[in-house]
Amino acid sequence: MSQVDTYLKAAERDTTRRSYASALRHFEVEWKGFLPATQEAVARYLADYAASLSMNTLQHRLAALSHWHTAHGFPDPTKSSMVRQVMRGIRTLHPAQEKRAKPLQLDVLQRIDSWLQTAAETGQAQGDRAAILRHTRDRALVLLGFWRGFRSDELVRLRIEHIDVAHGEGLTCFVPRSKGDRNAEGRTFRCPALSRMCPVSAYESWLTTSGLTDGPVFRAIDRWGTIASGGLAAASIIPLLRRLFAAVGVTDVEDYSSHSLRRGFAGWANASGWDIKELMEYVGWRDIKSAIRYLDVSPEGLKERFERGLPRVPEGAREEPATSGKPQSKVIRFPTK
Repeated sequence: MSQVDTYLKAAERDTTRRSYASALRHFEVEWKGFLPATQEAVARYLADYAASLSMNTLQHRLAALSHWHTAHGFPDPTKSSMVRQVMRGIRTLHPAQEKRAKPLQLDVLQRIDSWLQTAAETGQAQGDRAAILRHTRDRALVLLGFWRGFRSDELVRLRIEHIDVAHGEGLTCFVPRSKGDRNAEGRTFRCPALSRMCPVSAYESWLTTSGLTDGPVFRAIDRWGTIASGGLAAASIIPLLRRLFAAVGVTDVEDYSSHSLRRGFAGWANASGWDIKELMEYVGWRDIKSAIRYLDVSPEGLKERFERGLPRVPEGAREEPATSGKPQSKVIRFPTK
């Protein structure tokens, strides 16, 4: 491999490279398409899968095809007016509401934290090294993931040599590369030490228990308590979290994903009075649209906002139900003189 090829490869994220390769295999192997492709072929491909694949998946397939043609010096058929029109028609005929992961609520986080501490203590009493390591690792992963608003790819990229801890104050971690870091400049994140459910003390406990001094923070652990040399795969975070949700009695575990950590933190920060600028700076969002996607307005919060904007009932007036049945609205009656 030449130096140019080395740098070209380094310019792409591994996950992007793998996902593009998978998309191209689908086009060539599953659909029996040919590369380079014509605009007509791309349009037929989209039409054939319009009803079965989500709009996000179709857009990703187009991105992969576009990247292949550009990289190999061919005209890009995905930019043609025909393909754009087909995509517009698919949006019209197959509208779909984006499915978002449920946010991890603070009470569930508390239950998970308590369960993991108890499970680690049980493992200690039974001399089960694997259980001690696994539960201590999971506690650090969940608390750090929640309070830092990390995605799964950021969690698995954390390295011990990139994290500095000020005991009782907080930690600073450097992430060399992440999804939003388009220029691969790396980002530095800070996280405070907390009086409860503390991510800093959980991280310190994991290092002390595991004996790790460098390399990936979060790693696989086999049933004999052997810690892997490499880091966890990003795809392993979702099943790990769902097992924890199930362990504390959450029933709809399939509605949660690794995004639940970030969505949960964003919702907590919003409810705690953070403004959008503070939240964006802390999490690392540069686009306000990205931040808004993670925020939900609860029905209770929505009702409170409306009630604050309603006119006050005049002093001396009284409210009575409009009907004797189930009250749907109220009638305000004023005292007669």
